[in-house]
Amino acid sequence: MKLKLLTLLLFAAIPTSAVETQATEELDARAVVKAAIDHWRGLSSYSEMTMIIHRPDWERSMTMIGWTKDSDKSLIRVTEPRKDRGNGTLTDGDNMWTFSPKVNRVIKIPSSMMGQSWMGSDFSNKDLARADDIIDEYDHTLLETFDDDGVTVYVIESVPHEDAAVVWGKEVLQVRSDFVVAEHAFYDQDFELVKTLTSLEIKEMGGRTVASRQRMTKEEDPEEWTEIVMLAIEYEVDLRDSMFTLSNLRNPRD
Repeated sequence: MKLKLLTLLLFAAIPTSAVETQATEELDARAVVKAAIDHWRGLSSYSEMTMIIHRPDWERSMTMIGWTKDSDKSLIRVTEPRKDRGNGTLTDGDNMWTFSPKVNRVIKIPSSMMGQSWMGSDFSNKDLARADDIIDEYDHTLLETFDDDGVTVYVIESVPHEDAAVVWGKEVLQVRSDFVVAEHAFYDQDFELVKTLTSLEIKEMGGRTVASRQRMTKEEDPEEWTEIVMLAIEYEVDLRDSMFTLSNLRNPRD
């Protein structure tokens, strides 16, 4: 609530010079991006979801459960279909591991593979991590605001610092005034659009307004997409740190 109030106060401020305008817009835009990430993750969460991978000649889905804690810990496990049950992904800070019961092996994902597809979907390993690098390693500019059915939407361009270890040339977010990300577009180093994450349904879940159905679409193959459908979500749940360990990834106990 304090962060939301701060952001509203920042937007209400009227700069008195060009320098103040640039500084205020950067602060405002960064605050909105941070608020959107904090709004989605909460301090901790538990969720149930379905991932649908669609291709022109086939489609498959997986049901998963997931936990997050703070800004850097997450664990996702596949529950259905049976052949994929038990597959898991753990992130802790900049580190990511996967586990497959079939081979009974935990594999660490190197940084060079963070941009690779996660479980054959249109989401990358980096997308799954939902790292908040974008907050501090990017410069943020408020491009415009518009009204969408009575809800104010802020369009923010986020450009990585020259020394940032990211693959994108820029990212453009459309963040609603309730801090739900309506759209998140990813551009390559030539500023060509690569893929877009769009919120197709927004509803009240877990005591807050969230994107309940999101679709990731690649610009070069619009007929190929992946959707994440939230079935249930709870925020501010009590989670022990032992949940986010390699031992628990391999042998679930928490």
